[in-house]
Amino acid sequence: MERDGMEGNNLLHFLDTPSAHYRLNCDGFEAENDADDRSDASDPANARELLECLLNQPANKFCADCGIPDPKWAALPFGAFICIKCSGTHRSLGVHISKVISVNLDEWTDEEVHCLAESGGNSVVNTRYEAFLPENKKIKQDCSTEERNDFIRKKYQFQQFVCDPQFSCPLPLNKKQAQDKHQQHNSNKHGFGHAFRNSWRKKDSDSKGLKKMSDVGMVEFVGLIKVNIVKGTDLAVRDVMSSDPYVMINLGHQSMKTKVIKNTLNPIWNERLMLSIPDPIPPLKLQVFDKDTFSSDDRMGEADVDIRPLIAATKEHENSTITELTELYRWSASEDSNGVLAKDSVISIANGKVKQDITLKLQNVERGELEIEIECVPLSQ
Repeated sequence: MERDGMEGNNLLHFLDTPSAHYRLNCDGFEAENDADDRSDASDPANARELLECLLNQPANKFCADCGIPDPKWAALPFGAFICIKCSGTHRSLGVHISKVISVNLDEWTDEEVHCLAESGGNSVVNTRYEAFLPENKKIKQDCSTEERNDFIRKKYQFQQFVCDPQFSCPLPLNKKQAQDKHQQHNSNKHGFGHAFRNSWRKKDSDSKGLKKMSDVGMVEFVGLIKVNIVKGTDLAVRDVMSSDPYVMINLGHQSMKTKVIKNTLNPIWNERLMLSIPDPIPPLKLQVFDKDTFSSDDRMGEADVDIRPLIAATKEHENSTITELTELYRWSASEDSNGVLAKDSVISIANGKVKQDITLKLQNVERGELEIEIECVPLSQ
């Protein structure tokens, strides 16, 4: 492999965890920037220029997983450019495995782009994670949702194609895994790689555990939703006199959370999170927590948001030429039978983007409001 020299022929460096590899590259780049005193390190123009250069590399012009042309998403921990269909499955793996960023919709930092460049792009990713992929088992562009999710999970989460299935796979074990393996040694004489041996030819009854884990990803996605967590107001006290709040959002099996704001009841996040929209469309769930160090985090309220009206409005005005801010729909807080709206909620459009501003009364808590802005992005974008 052309990249083996770069990492000292140490495959375990990549297999420890993809996120650890990503952090290591980023930390290394930041240290290099500090040492060289590069004044343009955080220039968005430089980041965009390098990103476009990476996209123009031959291997990066096609999705690393299914081969669809012109991929517009990146799985940062691996350094792969992927299509929107595969990005939905990557998101369902969780950010601890695959962090998905949009080439066009997200703002890239110079550090993130250089981390992506250091990973080598689709050519190196597939050389590494498909090294022992059985012949004719690479998914096609028109594969089913089940085939897509099964392949991506095997490739990245279980890393089944990294090593020869005829031998034990040299994946590093954490302490708990090592203890479990030692306890089971007498009853299980097969190597670690035996569990994955000939997995493509296993009967359905032999792969129930794998199928159960991959069921999470076996859904169709109708678009993306960008959630801007703006701020909280008059939140509940969970420490002595204040709280350390953060917000967790859930959509189906996906979840993301904001950073923790220390020692405040009126936090300002202005943090944008993005999730895939599954079909059927579930409510967007928001939960506020107080971060604790030595005990479980305390609940500070929750709220559910029906995102179907926003999705319908987005589809209706997908090709709109409206440039001025225009109100499309309004929900009155005084007429809200569920008592969730603290203020009137408005769906508006400007420059082709349909957004909804919502101020929520947090439920199951003594007090607190949460202000958010949501935007639907159709698959066509």
